Amino acid sequence: MAKHNFMYDLVVIGAGSGGVRAARISAGHGAKVALIEPQMHHGPPYFSALGGTCVNVGCVPKKLMVFGSHMLHDMHYAKHYGWNVPEGITHNWTTLMANKDKEISRLNGIYGNMLKNAGVELMEGWGSLVDANTVAIKSDRAGDKPDKTITGNKILLAPGGWPFIPDLPGKELCITSNEAFYLKDCPKKIVIVGGGYIAVEFACIFKGYGADVTQLYRGPMFLRGFDDDIRRHLYNEMKEGLGIDVRLETNPAKVEKQPDGSLLLTTEKGDTIATDIVMFATGRKANTAHLGLDKVGVELNPDGAIKVDEYSKSNIDSIYAVGDVTNRINLTPVALHEGHCFADTLFGGKDRRPNHEHVAAAVFSQPPISGVGLTQEQAAKKHKKVAVYRSSFRPMLHTMTGANTRALMKILVDMETDKVIGVHMNGPDAAEIVQGIAIAVKMGATKADFDATIGIHPSSAEEFVTMRTASYYLVDGEKLDKLP
Repeated sequence: MAKHNFMYDLVVIGAGSGGVRAARISAGHGAKVALIEPQMHHGPPYFSALGGTCVNVGCVPKKLMVFGSHMLHDMHYAKHYGWNVPEGITHNWTTLMANKDKEISRLNGIYGNMLKNAGVELMEGWGSLVDANTVAIKSDRAGDKPDKTITGNKILLAPGGWPFIPDLPGKELCITSNEAFYLKDCPKKIVIVGGGYIAVEFACIFKGYGADVTQLYRGPMFLRGFDDDIRRHLYNEMKEGLGIDVRLETNPAKVEKQPDGSLLLTTEKGDTIATDIVMFATGRKANTAHLGLDKVGVELNPDGAIKVDEYSKSNIDSIYAVGDVTNRINLTPVALHEGHCFADTLFGGKDRRPNHEHVAAAVFSQPPISGVGLTQEQAAKKHKKVAVYRSSFRPMLHTMTGANTRALMKILVDMETDKVIGVHMNGPDAAEIVQGIAIAVKMGATKADFDATIGIHPSSAEEFVTMRTASYYLVDGEKLDKLP
């Protein structure tokens, strides 16, 4: 490491995906690293802990709850395959929460041991900037006096994001995804406000556990940024297949507590919805409060996220930032990638800039959606001629269950180069399937490469290598059934 007079080569604020990866890899390169995190174990009051949002109140517990929410459907389907499933099966929410908490605690311990074994010095408390090389550590986030201060040649900010509830009467009666992971009982009725990943996933989760679910979204269609065709398909699956009351172009106006303890939500249209819980999943904001950015002059983007360059460096030479606090692509694997690139560049002697192109994504709805590359809307704007291959079918499992569900798959091809520029799916195992295809898209695979690949039969995935005829074309942004 370069010679300097600071206590550490690197001080990291935030032990989430990006911060942990950066700390561990930097230490592996020989750096002396301190990592600051307010809470070592998950749960209130701070919810997040070692491992960050993903491990504690995000991807991991969410996916565990998704698994469980499928099981009642699976038992219903089992009857059609000859299994004598007893009537009146019930669910024990307390057992689910206890087992989920046990697993998250196990992961907290794994992260702690992993950091310790890497030689990272872990410190509990709230970190904030004093100057460009000094960090204060406080037990009280808003307190004036720090418990201690440390210095570092480089400082990495990785405090993540925090759920946002807009100002409206009764907001204090509402919960976010943080509290949803610690509910003592499954609500009989719940209203979920929002149209992103979290809102859609929790709508499906609570419906799977038997709740009466209403989802409100202010826009014309949820999951903005995903392929429009896929979004519409999922909307129909959730409404018709699951029975979720999805209300688009609907905003809440106020939430009131009723004499019996229940809640009454009133929309801007004047409609009222009686419910047990109102959950807001209306986005997350960069978690920069009390971080001391103004003291040092760290520049922010208009959305409040930390502004960084292609190497994740802020406008202050010694201060970097990765993950959701930069609001580039707010996904766990992206934060991991950014943290690893940071460590390799600063301490590993490598020149690594994060690459945010062709990042695959998934929403673990029911059924799940996943995609990589350009959406149809993006492709129409970027490329002169695009061939669209589209297939919709009933998944094989449901040819015997009679379930009212269909899968949808799409391939977008740039006709000038034959490159596959987008792949999208809504159907069982979408994330597992698209993850593999993302490798091909990242490598620049052509439609001819897809066509030359022999499928695995019988599988839904083989559809991606058996679509031979374009369903329609996009020419100068215009949709055509046939080429002129």
